[in-house]
Amino acid sequence: MSPGSSRDLPPVPPAVLPWALIGAACLGSFAATSSGTTRAPFLLDMAHDLDVAMPLVANLVSLTATAWGITSALGGWLSDVIGRRPLLIAAPFALALAMVAQAWAGSFFWVALWAAVGGGCAGAFSGVIFAEVSGRVPDSQRGRALGWVMSGQSLTLVVGVPMAAAVGSIIGWRGWLVCVGGLALAACLSLYFTVGRGSAGHTRGDAARPSLKSALSPRVLGLLGTGVAERICYGLAAVYFATFMQVTYHMSLLELAIPLAVFALGNVAGTVLGGQLADRLRDRLLTFAVAMALSGVAALALFMWHPGPVVSIAVGFVYVLLNALGRPSFMAALAAVPEEVRGTVLGLNGTSASVGWIGAAALGALMIGSVGFEGFGPLAALLSLLGAGGALLSRRSAAT
Repeated sequence: MSPGSSRDLPPVPPAVLPWALIGAACLGSFAATSSGTTRAPFLLDMAHDLDVAMPLVANLVSLTATAWGITSALGGWLSDVIGRRPLLIAAPFALALAMVAQAWAGSFFWVALWAAVGGGCAGAFSGVIFAEVSGRVPDSQRGRALGWVMSGQSLTLVVGVPMAAAVGSIIGWRGWLVCVGGLALAACLSLYFTVGRGSAGHTRGDAARPSLKSALSPRVLGLLGTGVAERICYGLAAVYFATFMQVTYHMSLLELAIPLAVFALGNVAGTVLGGQLADRLRDRLLTFAVAMALSGVAALALFMWHPGPVVSIAVGFVYVLLNALGRPSFMAALAAVPEEVRGTVLGLNGTSASVGWIGAAALGALMIGSVGFEGFGPLAALLSLLGAGGALLSRRSAAT
């Protein structure tokens, strides 16, 4: 063996993850998701305060999701044109202002308007922060880094909603919105100090202006469609799990606290563990496909087998864990595009996720009105298989 052989060289240690940026990204993701999700405990209070029907207040979810999806695509494309740093600082700051304005709104119209603005600010942030973290770590560590950022979103269900209920019981829903605005401002400051100025100029004047056509390869389009199916599967359980437990086992709101906490913990555990798998297993899309297929089996058990509340809670934990397990692998595979279009692609992923959430709410309502919760199992299983099949087809197109 020659002296210059690679066998004589010491192993190269893995790069240290940018933990300061990841922490700021988690805080920003937590604030962005909390701007809409933590409204849930206050639906009745908001309806009474604004003198409107409660379902009208509940429809703010669809309004926020629509605004989120539109600006996610626009923000991702803009970040590839002017750089990520301006958006990662401006979007949380604008979100803070929108939350304060929403808290001061005197009518439902103005609450809805500022809620839509807040959703738009969160959408402009979400895809760009994933692109920034993806660009700051090597591909071999991208799954773990993105898994940690996604855990910031997942913590909204574990920490954000209970905290909103506790704090809101003292200062009301308007006071809680101001608190979320404070979180967004803290995220803005943390990102100001952690996002490098180089992130503002990776598309300088001498670089080619990114085009939508260059970003939307057949593989990316296939993955975006797969993402819609995956988000519908998750949304069916996330939106309707509490109602399912109430209808099936006649549980009170107080009794729902433990099932919802277990469900949320399954999501957090899945994203963290899934990040590890994404970096340890070479074939990320195969990992995602297997996780989706297994989650489809768990969906059948969750919605069609009702032996008791404890078993259903456990199956719900397994279902959401399996669903979240493949998400970091999916995101890491989606981020494996040229740097100059990464923001556009991940921004469009936010748009496809919003489509999935809206589809989950609509399909779930249709199922409840026709065949009941028993229809959720076959529907989620079918969508899981479609998602797994889409990942495998995208995997084949990447290989060719």
